[in-house]
Amino acid sequence: MEDLPQGYRPNVGVCLINSHNQIFVASRLNVPGAWQMPQGGIEDGEEPKLAAIRELREETGIASAEIIAEVPKWLTYDFPPPVKTKVNRLWGGEWHGQAQKWFLMQLRDDDIEVNLATGEADPEFAEWKWASPEEVIEEAVDYKRPTYEEVMRTFKPYFQGSAISAKCKSAKW
Repeated sequence: MEDLPQGYRPNVGVCLINSHNQIFVASRLNVPGAWQMPQGGIEDGEEPKLAAIRELREETGIASAEIIAEVPKWLTYDFPPPVKTKVNRLWGGEWHGQAQKWFLMQLRDDDIEVNLATGEADPEFAEWKWASPEEVIEEAVDYKRPTYEEVMRTFKPYFQGSAISAKCKSAKW
């Protein structure tokens, strides 16, 4: 994978929007109150775009989404020490954090397709909702917040809904 930062686990993130340009977020089972957009590791030999589609399907059950845009570079975040210890033990590596390729995807069908317990992977989320870009940033764990701000800045031109575009005009991100 081109330009992948050294010492960071390759990962993808999905900023999924619905027809009202709201963003999909879900709360983690293992960290109550921590809301995030779907994300996950890239498998050996897997292209980031295909990993994004796979991760979205595995984590949410959604198969009817199309890629609209991509953040042009890898975005990184570092794990706080307790998280770093835990994930390095789980993943069997020595990672500083994650390097992510982010994709903006549009849900083609309605949200009846959402199924957090798809059976394709162990469930990661307890519940989900549609949120504004500001809510997505505010409800993210601290160490992911700068990455989320960069994702929102990059995809800002695509948020066409009146409620979101009004918030985007006044947002600092």
